[in-house]
Amino acid sequence: MPQPLLDAIRRYAEVHADPLGIARVPISGMNLVRTTSIGELQYGIQRPLICLVVQGTKEVTMGSRTLAFSGGDSMLITADVPTVSQISRASRIVPYLSFALYLDPALIAELSTEMKAVSVDDGAPLTLQPTDGEVADTALRMVRLLDRPASIPMLQAALVREMHYWLLAGRHGPAIRHLGFPDSHARRIGRAVDAIRADYAVAQPVENLARIAGMSVSTFHHHFRAVTSLSPLQFQKQLRLIEARRMMLAESAHASNAAYAVGYESVPQFTREYRRLFGQPPVRDVEAARQRVTAA
Repeated sequence: MPQPLLDAIRRYAEVHADPLGIARVPISGMNLVRTTSIGELQYGIQRPLICLVVQGTKEVTMGSRTLAFSGGDSMLITADVPTVSQISRASRIVPYLSFALYLDPALIAELSTEMKAVSVDDGAPLTLQPTDGEVADTALRMVRLLDRPASIPMLQAALVREMHYWLLAGRHGPAIRHLGFPDSHARRIGRAVDAIRADYAVAQPVENLARIAGMSVSTFHHHFRAVTSLSPLQFQKQLRLIEARRMMLAESAHASNAAYAVGYESVPQFTREYRRLFGQPPVRDVEAARQRVTAA
């Protein structure tokens, strides 16, 4: 990874990172991460994004597949998929550093049309590639722009567009191109996922989700699992549990209140399913997570 990009991310993140190591920036969809210790397991349902690891190592698991991303690698997620991730190599002397940007399907569609790109078969939603030089160079200019906040409203759109162009033109192009085609399986399933996210506390009939995706119920089930690795019911359940865990950690919500807030009618059922996903019952898991953060 180019030293100037590493230095620029380190300088900015050292000053602006929050206690969790995330430096949120005024460029929409972008953030920087700086972590000085091996982290706990992080559970989430990711939106499509590109993550440039510039130093350290992060391991990401989706389904039965685990990939390790180190300095010089780019992690690409092209669908709303549940992941388990962990910073596995970081220290105060050599912290984990990364640059992340959410992908914009509308921008990919516009660029694909201008580039006369053709649709390709939907690929794996989690991929690893060496970072292209043009992508790293654009990321560097985006990070340097943060030191000139008055220029951000004028220049950020052009830089975000340039980043998407180089991603399409480079190693990641075939993997993200289908995001620009409205009738691709990933985009159609994405519309159903958006509906689940918008009201995850309410049960979503699979017939409604299939209609949103423009598929028959059987076809929808097949492609939903192919894209997300879960059934629609399992996806909504994990989304509820992940949000409940966030509420307990970030908002100090009581376990029963979090359970009801995300749509559970039975606290014992919530506790059983929470333990099945996270390995411990809610109170014990949250207490252990807070102790790890304090120790770090």
